This record gives sequence, structure tokens and C-alpha cells, in this order.
Amino acid sequence: MKKVFKIIGITLLTILLLLIAIPFVFQSKIKEIVKRTINENLNAHVEFSDVNLSFIRSFPQAQVSVSDLLITNFEPFKDETLASAKSISLDMSIKELFKKANEGPIVVNEIYLDEALITLKTNKRGETNFDIFKDTEDQPETAQDSSKGFTLDVKDYAIDNSALTYLDESSNMAFYITELNHSGKGTFSGEVSQLDTKTSARVSLKIDSTEYLSNNDIKLDALIGLDLANNKYAFKENKAYINQLPLEFQGYVQLLEEGQEIDISFENPGSDFRDFLAVIPKTYSKNLDQVETTGNFKIKGIIKGTMTEETIPSLDINMVSNNAGFKYPDLPKRVEDISINASVINTTGNADDTYVDLQTLNFKIDQDVFKSSAVIKNLTTNMTVDANVDGVLNLANLSKAYPIDLDTDLTGILTAKLAASFDMDAIENNAYQRIKSNGNLNIRGFKYASEDLVNPIVISEAAIVFNPGTIKLNKFDASTGKSDITANGTINNLLGFVFSDKKLEGEFQVNSNAFYLSDFMKETASNTKNNEEQTSKTTETFKIPAFLDCKINADAKTVYYDNLTLSNVKGNLYVKDEKAVLRNMSSDIFKGKLLLDGYVDTATTTPTFMMNLDMNQFDISQSFNDLELLQSLAPIASALQGKLNSTIALSGNLGSDFTPDLNSINGNAFAEVQTTEIKPKNEALVSALNNALSFVDFSKLDLKDLKTNLTFENGMVNIKPFNIKYQDINITINGSHSFTNTMDYKAVFQVPAKYLGSDINRLIGKIDDEAVNNLSIPVTANITGIFNSPNVKTDLTSGVANLTKQLIEIEKQKLINKGKDQILELLGGVNNPSTNTNTPKDSTNNTKPTSNPIKNVLDDIIKGNSSKPKDSTNNTKPKSVKDLFNESINKSKKTDSIK
Repeated sequence: MKKVFKIIGITLLTILLLLIAIPFVFQSKIKEIVKRTINENLNAHVEFSDVNLSFIRSFPQAQVSVSDLLITNFEPFKDETLASAKSISLDMSIKELFKKANEGPIVVNEIYLDEALITLKTNKRGETNFDIFKDTEDQPETAQDSSKGFTLDVKDYAIDNSALTYLDESSNMAFYITELNHSGKGTFSGEVSQLDTKTSARVSLKIDSTEYLSNNDIKLDALIGLDLANNKYAFKENKAYINQLPLEFQGYVQLLEEGQEIDISFENPGSDFRDFLAVIPKTYSKNLDQVETTGNFKIKGIIKGTMTEETIPSLDINMVSNNAGFKYPDLPKRVEDISINASVINTTGNADDTYVDLQTLNFKIDQDVFKSSAVIKNLTTNMTVDANVDGVLNLANLSKAYPIDLDTDLTGILTAKLAASFDMDAIENNAYQRIKSNGNLNIRGFKYASEDLVNPIVISEAAIVFNPGTIKLNKFDASTGKSDITANGTINNLLGFVFSDKKLEGEFQVNSNAFYLSDFMKETASNTKNNEEQTSKTTETFKIPAFLDCKINADAKTVYYDNLTLSNVKGNLYVKDEKAVLRNMSSDIFKGKLLLDGYVDTATTTPTFMMNLDMNQFDISQSFNDLELLQSLAPIASALQGKLNSTIALSGNLGSDFTPDLNSINGNAFAEVQTTEIKPKNEALVSALNNALSFVDFSKLDLKDLKTNLTFENGMVNIKPFNIKYQDINITINGSHSFTNTMDYKAVFQVPAKYLGSDINRLIGKIDDEAVNNLSIPVTANITGIFNSPNVKTDLTSGVANLTKQLIEIEKQKLINKGKDQILELLGGVNNPSTNTNTPKDSTNNTKPTSNPIKNVLDDIIKGNSSKPKDSTNNTKPKSVKDLFNESINKSKKTDSIK
């Protein structure tokens, strides 16, 4: 017995080793078969990571699995993905693996598909991306024999965790099946057989801008009769679920050359109103087990006819409920007196003739009764709507009677009595003459809050009157935060805004007693990681609503923005594409008047702006202290007292707090100062100038009617040269500074000689001429550093050179005026020495010319000679003009101070 068991064990081990080893031997053969089958059948690019063969998993069958399959299209859908799958497994007889190309098709018994994603497309020209099978008529006969496809003798098949998308550009339709799980058992080899299937999925359907199904749960357990000879598939025993609504089907679908013949009827097996709630997606209807319902509900439908490219089956689907009601166990309110009568009908087979007839949709909550009806036609082309609404609805009762998930509770009483007739093309193209509406809509005590709003909006009352061609907002009283708003006006396309996601167009008059911009600027927290530590930053953002396309005539008594208070704000505001354009805006601020035009654009990630500002009679001190922009343009101006007139043109980016990013702005400005007083307020710059230039009292500068031009670009402010005056000293200033207050300025002071002290006055007194009274020298002050810590340096070099030139010129002109002969005499007879009888000569005839008087005068100034001759032994170094000038300035602090 031991020998027998040993032989059996060795045999089994050998068989097991063969089952494991053979797949490796035939691995290349399997890949060749898969590639051959694909190339012979498909016009597409196919890739897969691997093909595996196993005799263990499905013994005695062989299992072939293809991993990471990817199929992409050729033109006209080049490189677009048609299908992908994580894995495809095929179970088949081992002999099928060794068939040659001319031995007929391969028979596959079982198929398993995992995580497949299939995208089917039809473009506007009618071309499809799924028409990838080769035309066998153009292939050689041998190829035709080998490419007739798979003969399926299916015992079991499954599709797990898969999805299907169908997009039709010609009809603007999108159909999605997600979370698809489908399995079936049966056989396809006989001409008449049956297939037992189980299917679950989520389905969405959108045509144009209308969503008919939205992620609805679909389940179908069906026994399907197969008449393969006639391509006819009949529903035998089956039950389907749409969301939680059970439906039973009867009938068949038969494939024809021109399309499909359909004859199907269905209905819900019961008649409880609970079935109506089951139509609503479970996400919204919640658990129905404990819901109390009264009344009935029945849905029946017949779909019968031929589906071709030109026709659809006739439709007669009806949904009826009478005297129904429901109450959720954990909610206080009950909905009752529900009446529903709705039908979907098509009697012609033409898709355009399909229409929805909502004859009745009525309900009651407490004492509020709401009634409505509508007829919707031309569903696939230019949809037309005739609707009527009449009722009162307390919005707060909605969440008390039905489990609606809201971020905030709704409040308010809605009263509507409205009849409307329109077509979608009229709405899309603003053909208002085809939009008929009559009635009114009123809401009181409405409160709305959202994540996008800083504060809830409370509408105390809003009244809209509908007339043919026009919709008027007769009244709108609202508040948010500390702001109040009242408005009235005309709305051009309210229906387009409601039904077609179009922008809200109109013209409105908006008034406010107090408008706080902070009520519309949302604070958001963003986390940034620095050195592996999380820090929280708070920023303010503001977005102009994208749905607005309107003109607003604004009139606000007071507007509060940051630390600014604007009074009597009036002007026109045009809002479109997340941009606000301001025209003829005016406001009282800083005890003066502000006029502005420009725009603010929030459509981009970084908001931008452009503004032209006209400031009239601004209080300088207040405006420069409170307005950051003016502080940056002229920081020193905060020390001035008086009035300012200015025009500023600028553009740039807005920061997260909705104020200008100073480093981004470009523009120019003109300023006119009307002031009589300077109050330095311990300004570091004024102190530094006083220390460096003691002959000027900067608190007494004459700035009246000062005018200057500025330009700013790339974070720099450039000031063109302008003149101011201190008593009889003219001062010219120009230069630039950055918005970070780094300065580079030059101030040139034209200082009269009489301010240079007694020594200089005695020196220039040697020239007996009135012209010396007008002598002045330029003193240059170079101002650098920052405004809080300035550096002031004076340059006297040019002043000394200028004074020398002026003295020479005065003496030269004085000598020239004495006449030619006298000049010749003074110059030592240079021009005609023989005629100069007054010039003494020595015995050797070596005449020494008389010294140049201009040179003598300058020598006196340079050497410091007085009227008394100095000792020849005096070795004192002569003083320069610069030395004397510095001495005179130092003495002037004590003796000759400027009055």
C-alpha cells in the first residue's frame, strides 16, 4: 500500500508541476493568439501590460487573463480612450489555445471583466468612436474564416465595478452609468434559450441644459428569453427599481436591420403613495420605512413602436395620485391634500412631438395651499413652457415637513400668482417679445445664508410684478450685517436666470443709508507650512458675482471702507463678467469732494483696477493720515495744514484686503497745495533739514499755490522739478522715493549773498557796484535714507564756483565801462604801451606792468585782505571763499540770523 500511495503522490505532484509549468512554456503562444485576434478584428490601438495562462484557477479549463487593457482610437478620435480595463479573464477549453488561424473561431465559455471604463462618442458629423471592427468583406477568405468572432457558450459572466459614458454631440446628450455591477448565467449556443441576470448601477441623463436623471439608483433582476435566430429578447420574470420605486416589466425588444422594435409595458406593483416618495433619490428622501402615508399613487407606461434614426416608439406614461399625504416621524409638519396628474406622451413617433403634461401638482402644509400646472413641449428641440403657479408657501415649513439638508434654515413667506409662456430659444436669445408673463411674486421675511456670504441677507420685503415683455422690481428692502439696501428697477431676463443659467440683466436704483464694504468681504483661513509647522493666515477676499449683468444707479448717504468714511456717494455702476465699472461717481470725504471713474476686475486670480481720481479741496492733514495711497505718494505731506487739489490716474493689482498693491501700480498725478501752515509733528525729515540748513526755518516755507507733477511705476514715485520759496530764497526740488519710503531727492537753495554773514559782506563790499546786491549762490542738499531716518548732506562746491564767476563778471563789466584807455592803463598798457606816459620805467628798461585789478580783488577775497595792509612776515594761510562762507554761516546762527 505504501508503494501505491507513493506512486499516486508522485503522479499528482507531477501533474501539479505540469499545470504550473505549462503556462510558462506557452506564455508566448498565448500573447501571439491575443495579438492575432485583436489585429484581425479591430481598427484601433490596443495595449496591455501582460497576458497570463493558468490551469489551476479554473481546472479543468484554462484561464487566460489580460491585464491593464487600453484601447485608443484612430482618426477622427485620434488618441482618445475608447475603453480600459484592469483585467479581462476568459475561461476556455485547453484545446482552444492551440487552434490555428484557419481552424475556425475560438470558443469562450466564461468571461469576467473588472473595472472597465468605456466611453462612447458620436460627434456632430455623426461619426462614432466605437465603430472599430474591421469590415470582413474587404479581407481575404482565409481571414474571414478566422475572424468571425467568438462563439459564446456562456455558463457564467460578470462585469464588476465598471462605468459607461455615452456622449452625443449632435443632440447635446450625455448619458452616464457608474458603479455598474452586472452578472448573468445562461447559454447562447442554442437558437432559443434564456439568460438570468442581475444588474445594479447609478444612472444620469442630461439633454441640453436639462438633467432628467441625476445619479439615480437602478436595479434590475430579469429573466430574459433569447430568440437568437430572430434577434428577439423578451422580459419574462423581472423586477426593476428606480431609486426605491419598484417596477415590473413585460414585453420584448427585437433587433431589426433599421433599428429596434420595442413593445414594453410597466407599472408599479402596489398603489401606496410611498412609491411616489421612492421616485425621489434616496439621498433626498431618506429612509421611508417609518414614513406615514395616505392616499394612492400609480405609475403605468406603454412604450411601443420602432426605434430608428428618424423615429421613436410611441409613449403613454402616466403618474396619478389623489388625496395623498405623508409625514416623517422625526419632523413636526405634515404635507397633505397632495394631487398629482402628470403624463409623458408621444403619439406620432416623431421625437419632437413628445410632451409633458403636468395637469395638477397641488399640496398643502398647515394652512398654506400651493397649486401649479404646466405643459412642456418640444423636449428635444426648442422646448416651450406654459406654466401657472398660484399659492402661498411658508419657506420655514419645507424643512419641517420634508428632510431637506440645508446649510441654514430658510425663512420667509412666498406668495405667487403667476402665468408664464415662453420658449427656451427666446430665453437664450433675449427675444423678450416671445416671453409672456403676467402676475406677481412677493416675499416677506426671507433670510438666506451661504458660505459665500459674510453675513446672512435678510429681505424684509421684495415685490416683483410680471407684465408681458417686462418684469419690474417694485420693491426690495434688505439688510446684511450693518448695511441696509433698498432697490427698484427693471429685470430683463429673470426666466433666463432661473431656467437657463443666464446672467441676471437689468437696471436698478439702489439706495443705502449705511453701506459697510466689510459686510461683503469674506474672511477665509488658509494654512501654510513653514519649517514643518502649520500657521494660519486670515485673508479677505471679494468677488463680484458672475451672474450679474446690470446697471446700478447708486445713492448712499454713508459708505464705510476700512478706516474711511465717504458721504453722499452717488454715481453709476455697471456690473458684468465679474467686473464693476464706475462712471461719474462722487463723494464727500476729507472735508472736500472726490470724483472718480474707473473699474475693478475680480475675474482673474489677482484682482486688478484702474482709476481716475479728482480730489477737490481735500483737508491735507486728514487725507494724508487716513489714506495709505496718499501717504505713499508724499509721506512728508502729513505735516502740512491746508487744502489740496489733485488729479490721479493709476492702475495695478488689488491685494487680498481689496486695497491697491503699491508695488504694482503705475500712473501719474498732479497736485496743487493751498496751505498757510506747516506743523512738522516731530517729522524726522524736517528736523534733519533744519539741522543741515540753519538759515532756513522750514516751518515758515511759503507753499501757497504749490503745483507739482508725479509719476509712479514699478514701486517708485518720481517727482518732477517744482519751485517753492522761503522769504527771498528760491528752492527747486526734484527726485524720487519708493513705496517702501527709500528717498533720493535733491533740493537746490538759491541763497542771497547778504545771508552769508558780515565777513562775506565786507569782502564783496570791495566791489563798489549795485550788482553785488543781487549776488546769490546755490546750496545743494542731497536727501537720502528713509523718511523716518533721513540723511541730509550739503554741497557748497558749486556755490563757491558760482560766486567766483559772479564777482569776476561784475568787476569785468565795471572796468569795461570805464573806457578803452583806462582799461589799457589798468591792464598795464598791454594794447598800446608806447602811449602810456604814466607808467614809470627803470634804467634798464625792464618795465613791470601794473597788476590786474580784477585779480587783486579776487586775491583780497581769497587771502582775506582788509583795507589795512598786512605785515610781510604774516605767515597766516589765506582763507578760501569756502572757509569764509562756512564761517559766515556759523556766525549767522548767533549774530546775523534770518528774520
